Amino acid sequence: MLHQNTALTRARLHHAIWSGPVSFQLSPLQLPLQMNSSINSVFIGQKNYLMPEGHPTGIFKTKIKGSVSVTKLGLTGDYQADRRVHGGPEKAVHHYPAENYEILIRKYGALTSSLVPGALGENFSTVGLTERNICIGDIFSVGNVLLQVSQPRRPCWKINHKFGIETVSRFIQSNCITGWYYRVLAEGVINEGEHINLMERLNPGVTVANFLGIVNSHRPDQTRLKELENLTGLSQVWKTRVKKRVDWLEKTTL
Repeated sequence: MLHQNTALTRARLHHAIWSGPVSFQLSPLQLPLQMNSSINSVFIGQKNYLMPEGHPTGIFKTKIKGSVSVTKLGLTGDYQADRRVHGGPEKAVHHYPAENYEILIRKYGALTSSLVPGALGENFSTVGLTERNICIGDIFSVGNVLLQVSQPRRPCWKINHKFGIETVSRFIQSNCITGWYYRVLAEGVINEGEHINLMERLNPGVTVANFLGIVNSHRPDQTRLKELENLTGLSQVWKTRVKKRVDWLEKTTL
């Protein structure tokens, strides 16, 4: 069990999320002791459309007050347009660190007023939990809900379309600031402001950022990539994707 109450300053948190290139090391990391935070905001979205083509989307979210039910398929009332890439049991809830918007604003200053929590279509917004201290397979409790980190988000073209800039999704992906998805292990009800507590860490060292750094490499180290193939808690879609990559590298390695 990991349940600490050590306070970290915002300056230390900022350094933790953006301190240079990601280290692709699959060994236990000295991660911050503070692995508990609060859900600052909860967002759900109704069916909307990206103009002028009229593509249906759920990326436009609204901050809710009070409580919301969390089921195996996500938050009650949250519309998911394309279940192939969003939603479903392995991508039921999307968590995006509020700190990441500071990075995006530094890159896309013209979008400052638009780059606020909820803008990327996330369900949870927090401070203190980021891709650099959250690991694949981590299990969290929020009230009576139990969640497990299943995979990173793969930002799609709809983010570019929403903001009118073609490079936003690629920037998010290449800088490992994608956020992550949860599967729901135990359904229940959550409230804005509720604590989110790390209950169990199954893969110490395999942070979301480390995972992305390896799988996004042009020619990743085969040994490290193979370690991800059967990673506990990783979604089956990603396990299959990693295995195909491993097989291809083995066939093409001279």
